[in-house]
Order: sequence, then structure tokens, then C-alpha cells
Amino acid sequence: MTWTDLADKSLREGSISREEALSVLNSTDAELLEVLAAAFRVRSHFHGNKVRVHVLQNAKSGVCPEDCSFCSQAAQYHSPVPQYGIQTVEELVEGARKAHEMGAVTYCMVTSTRGPSAKEVERICEATRIIKSETPLKVCASLGLLLGDQASTLRSAGVDRYNHNLETSEEFYPSVCTSHTFQDRLNTIRSAKAAGMEACAGGIVGMGETPEDRVELALSLRELEVESVPVNFLNARPNTPFEKVPQLSPTDCLRSLAMFRFTNPSADVRAAGGREICLSHLQPFALYPANSIFTNGYLTTPGQEPSADWEMIVQAGFVPVVAGAEGAPAEQEKLLID
Repeated sequence: MTWTDLADKSLREGSISREEALSVLNSTDAELLEVLAAAFRVRSHFHGNKVRVHVLQNAKSGVCPEDCSFCSQAAQYHSPVPQYGIQTVEELVEGARKAHEMGAVTYCMVTSTRGPSAKEVERICEATRIIKSETPLKVCASLGLLLGDQASTLRSAGVDRYNHNLETSEEFYPSVCTSHTFQDRLNTIRSAKAAGMEACAGGIVGMGETPEDRVELALSLRELEVESVPVNFLNARPNTPFEKVPQLSPTDCLRSLAMFRFTNPSADVRAAGGREICLSHLQPFALYPANSIFTNGYLTTPGQEPSADWEMIVQAGFVPVVAGAEGAPAEQEKLLID
């Protein structure tokens, strides 16, 4: 089977098999351009040449009680990151205004926590109502594990999407986190979808997992039918247990993005945290399998400036989507740079 055949199977059947997904990760550097061309065949079918830009807001930083081994916001690791409680409504809304000015289509408020308190849920809801009244942004929340009616409360306030990454395969998960389970994460994603929110769930590649673990993560996301798949690349953080994990090569990162595209063909596949560091000069090639990116940083680490991202998108032959214009005829869309 050629890589084009694999793309056609993904389009025809809605995904590819476990063995076929593994073959993408095991492909050679000499095959990479063919793999990316095939992934673009799938990406183009569902998303054309459009790129969606997302902005993160670190709404509560560095005080998380959990023990995720990759995370500098876990309080027990004493990593050099800012520490503060949940931001005010005005700070959250101002972050959204800035995100809109940057050309984002989605604004995601993220808290470092096991799960949100009632006060924190209400703070996010109040901010969301104002953001939705002032801007055309889609609102995403990432607040940890949801319990009871928290998902429906967020949805009623206007939250469009809930982020809760699976991070890795169920088998490798205990090597990443022991303070909560893989099943806890599944339950939160299902709760968000049941409440009517879109699910944003992906993971981190390059934590020492096997290629088989990456495939199992992709297939779990397929089973959950998540709408958005952020693919992060481990950018090891000081003082964390994964501080000395070797960095993935840029070509391995690109193969991983292609695999997530083939296994979740219609999803909003995002080249997420660690993009600039791990992909280096191959960053523009990420847009062939991925149809969205974060700009302006990743909570505790800096990213590429928005102007540099717009330039990269346009020079690679793609078009940034304008907030409020998704689904509009092409002639109604406009570029976000001069």
C-alpha cells in the first residue's frame, strides 16, 4: 500500500488500522515528504488550506497538587514558574481581547489544578459570558477533572470546548502520572461531550513512550470522537522528573502529526506545545498534517510571536481563519497580515 493509498483509506473508512498507524511512525526520513503529502491529502479534504490560530491564557499558575511528570506547574517539583491563584474576571476578559487582536479564533483559559472549585467555575463562567458578548471568539476551558454538574454549568455559560488531554496511552500513563488515573481523564472528556461541549483532547509525544503508545493514544482519541487533537512535543522542563528525557527529532515530530491526521482525519489537529523547539526549521511542514496552531506561548514557556506565525502560515501557502468567519465563503475571509 502506498502512502496515497493510506490517505484514501483514511478518507474512505474514517481512519486507518493500528498496524498502518504504526507504519507511519516507522517510516524513514527518505519517505517523509511522501507521508506529509498523503497527510495533506486528508487535511485538505476536511480543512482546505485554512489554519486556525488558538491562544492560551494561564488563568491559574504553578499551584497544582498533581504529579504529572512533564509539568512545571506541579507544585511539588519547585520549577521556576509564576505562582498565583485564579485570575480576576477582568484579567480573563482582557486576555480574550488581546487574543482577538492577535487573530485567534479560539481562546482557552487554563488552570493548574486537579479540578475546579465552585468559585473557579463561576469565575470562568462570568468571564465567558462577557467574552462571548464582546468578541466572536470560541471559548475553551481547561480546568482539570470535572465532577457533578460542572460540565453543564460551563456549557450553559457559553463555553464551546473543554480541553483535557489523555497525554499518552493507558499502558504508559502510570509512568506519567500517579495522582489520578487514565480513567479519570476519560470520564472528564465524556462528561464534557455529554454536556454539549466539543472535546479537545490530545497528548504529549516524546516522553519516553514507544511508537505503539503513540498509536494507542491516537486510537483512544478516535474512539472518543474528539473534535480537537492538540499534539504537544515534550520540551523538558527544569526540576521535573522528565527533565533529562531526550528531545524528539523534527522528523519524528512530523511523522507523529501525520499519524494523528490519518487516525483522526476530520479532527482539528493542532501542532501545540514544543512546536518551535522540537520542529525547529521544519515548523512550516507541520501545517501539512495539522490545521491549527497555538501562538504567543504555552502557559509557562514562550512561543513564536503572532506576527512570525502569520508570516509562516502565509509564506507556506495557507490562510489564517478569521474569528467569526469559519464556514463563510472563501471570498468573505481575509488574511490577517498585510
